[in-house]
Parts: sequence; structure tokens; C-alpha cells
Amino acid sequence: MQSSLTHVRLAGIAVTIGSVVRDFQAEGLAAGQDPAQLARLAKAVGLRERRVAAPDVTALDLCADAAARLLDEAAVDASSLDAVIFVTQTPDHPQPNNASLLHCRLGLSKAAAAYDLSLGCSGWVYGLHQAAMLCGAGAARVLVCAGDTLSRLVDPNDPATAPLFGDAGAAMLVEKTGEATSMHFVFGTDGTGASAIIVPAGGARQPEGAGPSTCLSMDGAAVYEFVLREAPPAVAGVLKLAGWTPEVTDHLVLHQANRFVVSSVARKCGFPEAKVPMNLVEQFGNQSSASIPAAMAHACAEALQGSRRRLVVCGFGVGFSWGAAALEAGPMVVAPTLAFPR
Repeated sequence: MQSSLTHVRLAGIAVTIGSVVRDFQAEGLAAGQDPAQLARLAKAVGLRERRVAAPDVTALDLCADAAARLLDEAAVDASSLDAVIFVTQTPDHPQPNNASLLHCRLGLSKAAAAYDLSLGCSGWVYGLHQAAMLCGAGAARVLVCAGDTLSRLVDPNDPATAPLFGDAGAAMLVEKTGEATSMHFVFGTDGTGASAIIVPAGGARQPEGAGPSTCLSMDGAAVYEFVLREAPPAVAGVLKLAGWTPEVTDHLVLHQANRFVVSSVARKCGFPEAKVPMNLVEQFGNQSSASIPAAMAHACAEALQGSRRRLVVCGFGVGFSWGAAALEAGPMVVAPTLAFPR
């Protein structure tokens, strides 16, 4: 699917990270793993530290903190929001949805719409598209939050998943504008890969119970093959829609799966590493739906605060699903990235 929307802008972003620091090599050594192998893996994949949520903190808490700080930095009254969209696959409850709970916390108007999107690493791009469509249909301002606490879903004894995931929540403001701005999108899905990233238990098909079926399972080789197969064409497609090339694009911001994946995709897309943030995983871990805004806030904040930049973003993961967007962003509000609780 392709889509182009006009007269809408990204007005601000904020990211809140988990407060607990986990050290990849220290944990590996404590588990009796080979030090040389740990060092090689850390260098190749970019695993050093990750930030995970404290035991009583959820994705809702992280996103609520990010949203409150963003609204404050942007001097926006919560009652002026026409909608809130919450992208997550780790909601507080099966029912009610996280967006309704966030609606209450922030004090939004009863006239505001509030709904969730159950998507993972591609979810921020989907949320941006949803918000842009709402603005095109009459909304003036939409809040999108994206966050997950995937560290809670991994088996701590599984070396293939446990060291990868961090926890974070992101918030962004999307606004209708009189300027002739455009956002271009490319989306895709390959449901045949659904079992490659899965938490088998916890839904209606298999109610939750004790055992490994409650943990996230990932076929790393299948996921890597999928990403290299689908992400570069998505980036190429959205560049074509925008009429851009890698040379005139300021930043390619990819989902921060790990350094090796980001580097491989950037190379296949024809982007030099100088234009591609790729050191987020070694500081924060794979932050799922929050990783793209986290990379923007970490690596592109000064540029986005001061001038208009051409951005191409691409998320990919569970589903399999993917989404890419090309947009001009800035000057805009970029709140400092902070841990919660502080």
C-alpha cells in the first residue's frame, strides 16, 4: 500500500526510557558464557547496555510521562487534542485499551477519540499515518504514543532474545498545517512470517499459563532474511513517492533492531552510515515501537530543533509487517530523553 498526505506536520517528539540498566557482558559472564564470544557478539551486533522498565512500570507509564513532557515543552493544552492513538503490544490490560487509560491520565476532552494499534517495530510509522489521516479528515492535533516493555516477555535464560530488548515509550504531536507539506508512506505485510516472532500464549487461542509458551520466541535467521528482503524496497518506494534520492535526504532513521541489521539495511538502501543513526541498541536495547522516535531524539535532536530536515524512516518486525515514510520535519519540539521514574 502507498499513501501520500498533505498539509500535516510532525510538531514534536518525546521519549521516556526504562530506569533499570542491564549490562550485556556482565550478565553473560554471570551466566557462565565464554568471555571471548560475548565480546565478539557485543561488537558485531552492538550489545552493551539496555534500559528496561522498573518492575511496577508499564508501557502506559512510560508513554504517559513522555506525553506529559511533550505537551509541556510544546505549550499544548491536553484538552485541545482531537485524538490519541496508542501503539503497543504490551498493554496494561486486555480491556480497556491503553489509549482510554492515557486519555484519563492526561485529561483529554470527552470529544477526543482514543484507540490502540496492536503493532510492534513497524508501529510508529503506522501511528504517524493514522494521525496524518485524521488531520486530513478534520482533526487539528493528534497525539500518538508508541511504547512496549518487551523485556517482560523474554525468557531470561534465552541468549537469543534476553539481551536484545529494552523498554521505552514515545509521544509525538501531529498537526494540521496551512503549509504545503507532504508525508509519503509505503506499507506491507507478509503474514506467512507470523510465527517467526511470536508470544504463543496469552490470547484467546491459547490462554496464558506457566511455561515457555508465555515468552517471546524469535527465529533470528528468518527475521534477518525478511528485513533484507522487504525493508530496502520499502525505502526505495517511499523515496520514489517523495521524488528524493539518498543524496538529498538528510537522515535515514531505521528501527533499531541491532547495529548489524541497521548497517546492512542502510548499505542496501544506498545511504552512507553518516546519515543513519545506528548506535541506539548498544545504549538502550531494541525499543520496539519506540525505537524510531528514540533514534530521532537521540541522534537528530539538534538538527530537528533548528531547521527543516528531510527524513526517511522505516520500521519492520512482528507480523511480518513493515512501513516506511518520507517527510520534511522541523523546526520542531524535541524533549530531552529521560528515564522514568526519576
